[in-house]
Amino acid sequence: MAGNNKKSLYAVAAVLFLGGLGWLIASGFDEGAVYFLNVREALAMKPEQLKQARLFGTVAEQGIAPAPGGLGVSFTLIDKDDAQKSMQVVYTGAVPDTFKAGVEVIVEGGLAPGGNGFAANSLMTKCPSKYQKENRKDNRG
Repeated sequence: MAGNNKKSLYAVAAVLFLGGLGWLIASGFDEGAVYFLNVREALAMKPEQLKQARLFGTVAEQGIAPAPGGLGVSFTLIDKDDAQKSMQVVYTGAVPDTFKAGVEVIVEGGLAPGGNGFAANSLMTKCPSKYQKENRKDNRG
């Protein structure tokens, strides 16, 4: 009889362990999920789906404003394929040297409180073609 109790105890322990492990894996995937979207796709989503996302697009020619406190910038992000679709972005942090109007960027963050634009905590610019290998001069003598 004692052998059956041990087997039952091990079976229960195994089920609890596997259930806990499955829950950790499932919740880890859910927490780390970040949508990668263009502006048009972001505008079509429900606000609760944009709590954490990466958006890509082109910086508009007009409306670039440095943050009043120093670090950061606000600008309009235009959809790469549909210039009629745009979203206001407020970024807090160091602005890359290559950031300017007409540059393609990727911002990461979420929908701003109140749903007015996108609050970004990361801003990356697409490298200009002058940095690509085929366009560099060969300085070897």
